[in-house]
Order: sequence, then structure tokens, then C-alpha cells
Amino acid sequence: MKIIKNVKVLTMEGPKEVYEDLDVGIEDGKIVALGENLDGDEVIDGEGNLLLPGFMDAHCHLGMWEDAIGFEGSDGNEMTSPLTPQLRAIDAINPMDRTFADARSGGVTSVATGPGSANVIGGSFVALKTAGKRVDSMIIKDPVAMKIAFGENPKRVYHDQSKSPSTRMAIAAELREALYEAKSYMEKKDDQDNEPDYNFKNEALLPVLRKEIPVKAHAHRADDIFTAIRIAKEFDLLLTLDHVTEGHLIADELKEEGYSCIVGPSFGERSKYELINKTYKTAVELQKAGVKVAIMTDHPVIPLEHLNLCAQFCVREGMDHYEALKAITIHPAEIIGVEDRVGSIKIGKDADLVLWNGDPLQVDSKVLFTMVDGNIVYDGREG
Repeated sequence: MKIIKNVKVLTMEGPKEVYEDLDVGIEDGKIVALGENLDGDEVIDGEGNLLLPGFMDAHCHLGMWEDAIGFEGSDGNEMTSPLTPQLRAIDAINPMDRTFADARSGGVTSVATGPGSANVIGGSFVALKTAGKRVDSMIIKDPVAMKIAFGENPKRVYHDQSKSPSTRMAIAAELREALYEAKSYMEKKDDQDNEPDYNFKNEALLPVLRKEIPVKAHAHRADDIFTAIRIAKEFDLLLTLDHVTEGHLIADELKEEGYSCIVGPSFGERSKYELINKTYKTAVELQKAGVKVAIMTDHPVIPLEHLNLCAQFCVREGMDHYEALKAITIHPAEIIGVEDRVGSIKIGKDADLVLWNGDPLQVDSKVLFTMVDGNIVYDGREG
């Protein structure tokens, strides 16, 4: 058994509690023991530093848009049809891209990554680790969500091509039509005497209609957020609200609706009209209203290694420090549906751990090492 000794541990399980001297036992990539004076055949001395679970980003495009600039390395948007549910993120992700290493250097050990927002239905997201050479061996859960998009992005893409959708009405109509068609297909499949011909797009939507995965709704503006909710209710779908730029303006409504929000990217320019109300107060006001919040980078919009800084900005705007840490650890794991494996330090979970030399939400703190599945995949102690 591998032992991490002489560390302060913040487990992110339940109420905030820092264990001043807790040993962590690791075997076969899992956390198998938490206690004092554990014995093992390999010991890592934490030298009194702070151990946390690895951070998670619940909405990014890691490996879909690579670090290289230009057409090659850009695989996140298939801008040839507004309805592409059959696309799978795993077929585009390049784990050799150096931004994976950058993510590990910032303590980010897992992500939900997938297609962009050019299409009304963009394809499926995957939850995966940030360490590995082959996507197949990095997967936590696939699929983890189906990407849908409202607002400016699909309007702009297909208006430029003189195709539908060019209005918000058409976005909603095309989404409804695709869901109705898939629902009819599902009902025929369930009738053994009337089974339909195989349809690739409809098959991809069956996990959505069966509530096995949520639709992951790109929605910035308040009206788009409410359209996403309206359609999710019409078809009895699971739903996560992503971006939620105007969420602070409707926080009470979103609390009443009960959906989780993945907020961001809140840093950078207001590059389009629907971002005019962008602010770090969005996550703060939603959290204060009682909405479960995860903070995201939308990488590469904000480089993934700066996820902790996004949480830090929320603290500056009034978010409770512990809640901000939850928004980049256990909350994204719960929202994505992988909290049985990642997001906190608990016996039975994956040994995805990060040792910090200080408070992760302080700009001068540094990652000493990042561990994925019990193996050190970034070592900041060397430099």
C-alpha cells in the first residue's frame, strides 16, 4: 500500500473540516484507508502541506480545440448540420495535446469535455481523467451528457450559411422536432411488432429520452435559459444549465426550478451581445440563492489550469471560500454524475489527489504534486 503522510487533508465530504495530520492509503489506484499511523511499502511525505481532491471542470473542450492555432487541431464544431447527436467527443479528443499537462499542473484531474455550441444538438460529452495517452483508458463515464445550444452561436453559424436556424424560434423548433422524432422511434423500438429501421441520430438520443444522461444546455441569456427549461419539461428530460451568464438576474426562479448550474467563463471580454451582463457575481448570487453551482473555464476560453483562479474571483465577489472549493470539486462531480469516483477524498474513490503548499484560492499558492489513479502525473517539487 502507498501512503501519503504528514499532510493536512480537506476531504470535501460534508461540512468543512481540515484534518491536521491524516494518512491516506492508496492501492490499485483507489483510496483504501484514511487514518493515523498507517503502514505501507511506499511512503510519500507531504511535509505538512494541504491535500485536496483533484479539481474537476464540468464544462470544457479539452482535447477538442488543441493548443495549435488554425484549422488542424480544431475538432469541436461540425458546422455542416444543426442536428448532430450522433457525434461523440471521444472520437475527437487528442490526449497528447500539451494542454492536458497544463491542466495537471493546475491540479485539474478530471473534466467533462465535448463539442462546442455551433449546433442545436452538438453531440455527446465524456467525463475523463486528464492523464493518459489513450482516451479509451482515461474515461470515467461515456456518454455523460448530450450537448444542446441556444442563442447566438447556432443563429450565427447557420444564418451565415443561409440555413435554418437563424432565429431563436427555429432553434427551439428544430430541437423539438428532433426530440419528437427520437421519441417516436423509441416507442416503435419498444413495440416488438413494429420495430423501425436503425437510425443513427435517433439512437444517440435514446439515453436522453430514457433519462440516463442529461441534456447539457448552452444558454447565456435569461430567455434562453427558460427555453431550455421549457423544452426539458415538455419531454421530461434531465437538464444541466451551462454558462448561465444572466443567472444572477433570475436566481430565485432557478432555485425554484431545482436545476444545477455550471457557470462561466466569467473572465475575459464580452465578445458578443448575449454576454453584456457577464460578471463573477453570477455564481455568487446563484450559490447564495441555494442553487448547486459548479464553476467552469470553458477551456480553451480560459486555460484549464486557471480553474482555481476562477473560484478565487468568486470569493472576491462574496462567495463563501468552502463553497467556492466545492464548486470545483464535489459539485461538478455530482452534477455530471461521477461523484462515486471523483470530487472528494473518501475510501473507495479514485486516488486523484493534489498537494498544495497553501490555500488553492490564493494566487501565490503552488501545486506540489498532482496524482491521478494513485500515480504522480505532475511533480512541482522538482522545480
